Amino acid sequence: MPKSALRPPSLVPCLWLGLVAVSLAACDVYPPTQHRLSGGTATFAESPNARPNYIFPLTSAAYFSATNVSQFQVLMYRPLYWFGENGQVKLNSSLSLAADPAYSADGKTVTMKLKGWKWSDGVPITSRDVEFWMNLLKANTDHWAAYSPGEFPDNVRTMSFPDSQTVVFGLDRAYGQMFFTYNQLSQITPIPQHLWDKTSDTGAIGDNDTNPATAKAVFKYLDGQSRLVETYNTNPLWRVVSGPWKLKSMTTRGRVAMVPNHGYSGPVKPSIAEFDLVPYATDSAELNDLHAGGVDYGYIPNQSAEQAGSLNNFMSAPWIGWSINFIQVNFNNRVNAPIYRQPYFRQAMQHMVDQQTWIDKILKGDGYPDYGPVPIQPANTFADAVEQANPYRYDPVASAKLLADNGWTVNPGGVSTCSKPGAGAGQCGAGIAAGAKASFKLEYVSGSAAVKQEMEALKAAFSSAGLELNLSEVAFETVIGDAFSGSTTTDMSNWGYGWIFAPDYYPTGDEIFSTGAPSNGGSYSNATNDANTTATVTGNVLALNRYEDFLATDLPVVWIPVPDYQMSMVRRTLHGWEAQDPLLQIYPENWYFTSP
Repeated sequence: MPKSALRPPSLVPCLWLGLVAVSLAACDVYPPTQHRLSGGTATFAESPNARPNYIFPLTSAAYFSATNVSQFQVLMYRPLYWFGENGQVKLNSSLSLAADPAYSADGKTVTMKLKGWKWSDGVPITSRDVEFWMNLLKANTDHWAAYSPGEFPDNVRTMSFPDSQTVVFGLDRAYGQMFFTYNQLSQITPIPQHLWDKTSDTGAIGDNDTNPATAKAVFKYLDGQSRLVETYNTNPLWRVVSGPWKLKSMTTRGRVAMVPNHGYSGPVKPSIAEFDLVPYATDSAELNDLHAGGVDYGYIPNQSAEQAGSLNNFMSAPWIGWSINFIQVNFNNRVNAPIYRQPYFRQAMQHMVDQQTWIDKILKGDGYPDYGPVPIQPANTFADAVEQANPYRYDPVASAKLLADNGWTVNPGGVSTCSKPGAGAGQCGAGIAAGAKASFKLEYVSGSAAVKQEMEALKAAFSSAGLELNLSEVAFETVIGDAFSGSTTTDMSNWGYGWIFAPDYYPTGDEIFSTGAPSNGGSYSNATNDANTTATVTGNVLALNRYEDFLATDLPVVWIPVPDYQMSMVRRTLHGWEAQDPLLQIYPENWYFTSP
């Protein structure tokens, strides 16, 4: 693992690799003279310009980020099934609100038994809360970022609730149990029907969700309230939670304070008195705060890796995500869509990405290549040899030849133009007019020096073949909002973090590359890919290989290196964090301080 020398020697024996895990094992690594303390406030650094701004768990693509979900919402609202255990991508039975699902012999019925846990107001979490979620979801699939047409919840034909603790789904067909548990049931978050089932502030709480029309109105109300970050401190909707934490205060700038939910039913109760999320405009601002001792759990930017040794009061550990990374292209852009729809042009762009140099020079070794839709790291059995072989290696000459062979006049350092319009061999392709320019706009996240350097490197590489790349640096929420707005003016987008496989933990990618999926912000559409994706529901790894091999070569996006999520820097007196979750979830209920 890159930069392992930065870890203190006492942590090395705790390092291990699982099937899909990289973890610093959760072991106590403090001298016997230190004593465990109770209480205290632990602070966690948010990613640059990535503040939480949406609290309602039924989240649309514009708000669907690790910042909002993995490091904010789930601390308060626990999903029915929790995934992530000791740094592994696996079902965590102890943290789930229900016992492991039971499938019928024919695979068409699944039964879930809740554990009898309670909301923070003492009201039991029941099957009615699951039904409430399902009814809202079924009526508002166009607003659910994890939705893929034909899959969950469409594939749930019948629902029954025999008692307050039992949920039974009748499915439209038999599915692989791993797929259905890891990618379908993973999408359920029980929500408090006894408090949220209304259509306005003054509306009556009732069974509004049982009618699709009023279920839409309930969602509209809750979604609208969730967008009002400035009201979170006083809005009674967000007072009752199921998780180990509840909101104490929050600012519109992203500063969040949470305190323990003393009524939490789960197995691990918080021992610290408060947990705070701290926002930063740039990674350099975070680094300054780290040096000043202003944050307990932060990160060191790639460009400043050499400073890790000077932070004597902190331990370092790489945090690798279960993710892929890419630049999204908009196949519906009103100007460039015909260009993006040409496979040869996408190949020409991919040939311009010098992934290994980016990793070595910009990421300082803290990252790994991405050549397709299945994560290569952490080590796993899903990424096959075809994807890992890098089908389109960095080759500017090959890129320019592809353009010239397909009707473009290549102008290195300038702007290449289509000189042979048409859909025949040696021509630019359908819909590309004579004189069309290879000129593109790329919006990327601000605050990260590494992302900025990567985009400048890409701009320079593109220019060698006359591909003009106009860069625009904007806030994270702006990039996400534009990328998933459905706008025909959005061109290329890089929000800096790619896609973390959650809540689609089995990496089929149906949420991001299937035709019509809400998180398919680039509107990529290919019948072969859709068929391949459908076949992955069996859980057969050969079907997954067909899917990943096709997208590694068809290029629905421009693949770029996956940076380590971060090089974590954690105060030496803070413990319980050591198993960093590749799903980017945090567990402050496990954290505790020791004496210096």
